[in-house]
Order: sequence, then C-alpha cells, then structure tokens
Amino acid sequence: MNPVSMILGVAAPFLRINVDTDAIIPSHEMKAVSKKGLSEGLFSEWRYDSVSERKPNDDFVLNQNPYNQSVILLTGDNFGCGSSREHAVWALQEWGIRAIIGTSYGSIFYSNCIRNGLLPISLSPVDIETLVGFVEKDPQKNLIMINLETLKINYGSSEIAFDFDKKHRTLLLEGLDEIQQTQKLNSEISSFEEKHRKLNPWL
Repeated sequence: MNPVSMILGVAAPFLRINVDTDAIIPSHEMKAVSKKGLSEGLFSEWRYDSVSERKPNDDFVLNQNPYNQSVILLTGDNFGCGSSREHAVWALQEWGIRAIIGTSYGSIFYSNCIRNGLLPISLSPVDIETLVGFVEKDPQKNLIMINLETLKINYGSSEIAFDFDKKHRTLLLEGLDEIQQTQKLNSEISSFEEKHRKLNPWL
C-alpha cells in the first residue's frame, strides 16, 4: 500500500444515493482475479451508452472534462452499499480516485477502502453541498486538498475539519495493510514465543 498523507486535485460531484458495489463494478466486468484492468468497467452501466461497444455516455460526470481527471469523488448517502466486493475499491483506485468524500458508506466497502489505501471521509450533507458548490464554479481551477495529517480539507481560502479513526489514520499515513501492521511487532512476537517455549517446554 502507498502511504496516504495529502491529496490535491479535481473533485467530481457524484451525489447519487445508495450506489452499491455492483454499480461501481458490475459482475460482468470482473473477468480475472487480478486487480488490473478493472478501471475500464468502473460504473460501466452509467459510463457507457453501449457497454459492449464501450461507447461513452457524455452525460456521465466522469466522462466530462475536467472531471475525467478527478482524484476525489464527492458522493451521496450510503456509497458502496451491497455486497463485499473488494473489486469496487480496486476499480476506483485504478481509474485514479484516491479519496471519497461522502456522508455515509457501506460498512464493508469502508473497511475495504482502508485495507487498500483509498481514503473515505465522512462529512455532513451541508459540508458536501459546500464543496460541490465550490467545485462546480470552476472545476479545473477549484481544486480540493485533503490533509490526513491535520485532518483538514482545504478549498480556496476555506477549510473543513473532519474526524477519522486514529488506528485507520495511522495505517493510511504509514501505508500499512493489516499484515504489515502485525509485522511491525515481529520482535515482540518472537520474544513472546521464546519465553513461552521456556515456560512450557512440554509443548
């Protein structure tokens, strides 16, 4: 996992509610176990007028300039609900999304984001509307900056503070998945195992 500290870039307003993981990456787009190649199928039922021919839908926000360069997605309620499909996170990341700012998320999707280094931030509906209004005035110039170290979102001369779980924040800042976090304790684990064997030689 790459460390996540500061993210700056174009943010795309995508305020549909209850966007489930099958909408993010439909099952027919998952043709391999690999994480690679999933971005083409991201939101395929909405991104394309013809999925089989890959004919773009010009009305879909991520097909529009400059939103087609977005690194941040501004979303509606309950984003990532539905199944535990980790491919949804992989598809978003491969497309270029590094952070999602929404009001609420599917719980398993949120966990998958943390495990894979995709930053999910929760804000109030009012704060989301404020960011959308800022971005839409000039999406090319009105970039959003997220600082995970200071827990601040900067837009123009203003900022919004956000809360984030301390453990999850450490994992993202250090670029650690759960296995790598455990490996940081290798010396303590080895020491415990050695003492345990001495105290219990019959094992």
